[in-house]
Amino acid sequence: MASIRDVAQKAGVGVGTVSRVINGSGYVAEDTRKKIESAIRELEYTPNELARNLFKNRTGIIGVLVPDLDHPFFSAFARETEIALYKAGYKVMICNTIGSSNRELDYLNMLDRNMVDGIITGSHTLHVEEYLKRKRTIVSLDQDFGPEIPMVGSDHIYGGRAAAEIILKNKCRKVLHITGVAPNVAANDRHAIFESILAEHGVEIVDLMMEWNKFDHQAYWDAAREAIRKCDGIDGVFAADQPALCYMHLAMEAGKRVPEDLKVVAYDGMDITRLCYPQVTSIDQNIRFLADTCASTVIKLIDGSERVPHKQIMSVEVHQGKTTNPVVLDGNF
Repeated sequence: MASIRDVAQKAGVGVGTVSRVINGSGYVAEDTRKKIESAIRELEYTPNELARNLFKNRTGIIGVLVPDLDHPFFSAFARETEIALYKAGYKVMICNTIGSSNRELDYLNMLDRNMVDGIITGSHTLHVEEYLKRKRTIVSLDQDFGPEIPMVGSDHIYGGRAAAEIILKNKCRKVLHITGVAPNVAANDRHAIFESILAEHGVEIVDLMMEWNKFDHQAYWDAAREAIRKCDGIDGVFAADQPALCYMHLAMEAGKRVPEDLKVVAYDGMDITRLCYPQVTSIDQNIRFLADTCASTVIKLIDGSERVPHKQIMSVEVHQGKTTNPVVLDGNF
């Protein structure tokens, strides 16, 4: 296998000149560059990426922490983030924490041991202090750790307001609200604003609290069955995609018609809401924008190329499906 010294010898230049061409750093005369590139092709030289990264004190790897890759939102986020980082020249280590603080801590410790250049975290089982004590490159998806760690998230306040307006304009009077609240997570805002608006308009709200960071399918089915068993007269549902779909499925099995007897609004708007019948009205998070912004932010932090804002909020969109009657969202309700 050819070495960088072999390339330098064949091109008749110094090793440092070859290094500048490979790394794209510093000036090299065009004729000299062509000789070096020709020598690289003839010798089939492949730069030692590990050595280059060690020289730069980099690994070229970024860790992406998600709670559970089986969850449609987080699997899509991991996919889009990997694509964005790969295009920027980074490899990605996907870390599946599965609701375990020990797993999350183990992956986070890799940052301290210089095994990754940075971390994008969408998993929140650890106390905030575990993140704040690490003076390294971290970007958070949807959790506010304070001004020292940049956060990228969706406009959940608008999302909650839009869901409330849809429910009100569909004249629902008793609404099942399935939630899972975690400390300092921006997604909590959608639940708070949704309940506040409905309460102001005299709508009865039935809260069903699920365990945060628990994303297995059986938990969604169990929560839906509990709601069907305990709650009579439900004519509206607002929940994340999977619990909303589970409840709708069981309610239709029990004879309820959608949207005549039951209105359903889901949050996240992943592909599963388009694949079922009837298609679900949803508040859609823009996964690609979230992923691209997280990727560009962590790269800026690694490079130190520019300052990044503490919070970057992506807009959400309303998808009018067949589980509610069509309405015009104008803020008048």
